[in-house]
Amino acid sequence: MNARRNVLIGGAFLAAIALLVAGERALEARAQGQMVDAPRFEVDPRWPKPLPNKWVMGNVIGVGVDSRDHVFIVHRNDTPNAREVAAAQNPPVGECCIAAPPVIEFDPDGNVVAAWGGPPADKSYVWPTSNHGIGVDDQGNIWIGGNGGGNPATGQGPDSHILKFTHDGTYLQTIGVPGQPTNSASKDHFGRVAKISFDAKAQEAYAADGYANHRVAVLDMKTGAVKRIWGAYGNVPSDSNHGPYDPDAPLITQFRTPVHCAEPSDDGFVYVCDRPNDRIQVFRKDGSYVKETRIAPRTLGDGSVWDIAFSKDAAQKYMYLADGKNERIYVMDRASLEILTSFGDGGRQPGMWFAVHSIATDSKGNIYTTETYEGKRVQKFVYKGVGSVTRANQGALWPKK
Repeated sequence: MNARRNVLIGGAFLAAIALLVAGERALEARAQGQMVDAPRFEVDPRWPKPLPNKWVMGNVIGVGVDSRDHVFIVHRNDTPNAREVAAAQNPPVGECCIAAPPVIEFDPDGNVVAAWGGPPADKSYVWPTSNHGIGVDDQGNIWIGGNGGGNPATGQGPDSHILKFTHDGTYLQTIGVPGQPTNSASKDHFGRVAKISFDAKAQEAYAADGYANHRVAVLDMKTGAVKRIWGAYGNVPSDSNHGPYDPDAPLITQFRTPVHCAEPSDDGFVYVCDRPNDRIQVFRKDGSYVKETRIAPRTLGDGSVWDIAFSKDAAQKYMYLADGKNERIYVMDRASLEILTSFGDGGRQPGMWFAVHSIATDSKGNIYTTETYEGKRVQKFVYKGVGSVTRANQGALWPKK
C-alpha cells in the first residue's frame, strides 16, 4: 500500500514539475516575443452539413454573412469536372453528382436553406460569364460581381456590371452597362469587379474594380451611381501595362490586376487588396492615401493579398487576411498592420486550403473561408476568444477534443 502511495505522490510531483517547466517556457517564449495575445480559432469539420440533391460546388469565389448569421456563398457551377457531374449528363452515367445553383445560403448550423442564381430564362438581366464575389448589404440584399472576359460562343461581352438581388434571389438592379471594355475612368461601367463591400452608415458600396480596371469605385447604394474613384496611392487610375511584379523593383504607383478587395472600416478607413503587388494599401474614405504594408513580398504569380475581414469587436481591433498563394490566414493588428500570427497550410483536410480565396466573419467572431481552383469548398473557423498564441504559423487549427 505504501509503495502504491509513494508512486502516486511521485507521479503528482512529476506532473507538478512538468507544469512548472511548461509555464516557465511559456513565460520565456513571451519574453522573447515568440508568443502574443490574439484571436484564437478552431476549424469546425462538421460545417457545413452535406449538400442536398447530390449537389457539388465548383470554384467557391465569394462569401458574405447577413444580420442573422446566415452565410451566403457564390460558386461557379460550371467548374465541376465531368466526373463530378455524371448524374447531370444525358443520359446519366452515374448517380452522382449535379452542379448546385450558383448562390447557396446556409443557416448558422450549416444547413442549406436556399439556393438560386444563374442566367435567367427571360433574359431580364445578364448573369456574369464568371461570377466573382458576393456581398450582403444592411438591407439583406445580395450584390454579385463578375471577372469574366466574355463568351464568344454566345456573343456576351466582358463582365462590366454588378447585379443586385433581394435576400431570396429576386432580381432588383443591374449597375453598370454589361459587355464593355476596360476603362478605369468610366462612370457608367466597371472592369470585371472582384468584390463589393459596404459602408451602411453612408449608404455607399465599395467595388474592388478589379480584374480589368485598376481602381476602387465608390457607389451610391440606392442609385448605383459612381461617386468617386481612385487608384494606388490615391492617384488617378491608369490602365497602362506595368509588366509582371518584381519583388526587387521599386513599388509601382498603380494597382496591378486584380484589385481584389476594398473593405471600409467603421472608423473611416478603406483597406485595399492589391493582390499581385503583395500589399495592402490604406485610404481614408475620400480616397486619400494613408499607408501601406507588404505581405510575403516575394510571393509571385497570384500574389499574397486576396481578401480581408475585420473582427467583430466595436473597435474592429483585428484584421484577417486571406493569402491564397501561401495558403494561410494572417491575424493582424488593424491599426498598426502588424502580423500577430497566422494559421492554416496547404492541403485538403479541414483547417487547410487549396487557394483560400474569400473570407468573412459573423456576429460571434467566427471566420468563414472559401476556396477556388480545385479547393471548391467553404469552411468555418470557430472563434475561441483572445488568448496566447505563437507568433509563428499555427498550422491547421484542428479541434482540441
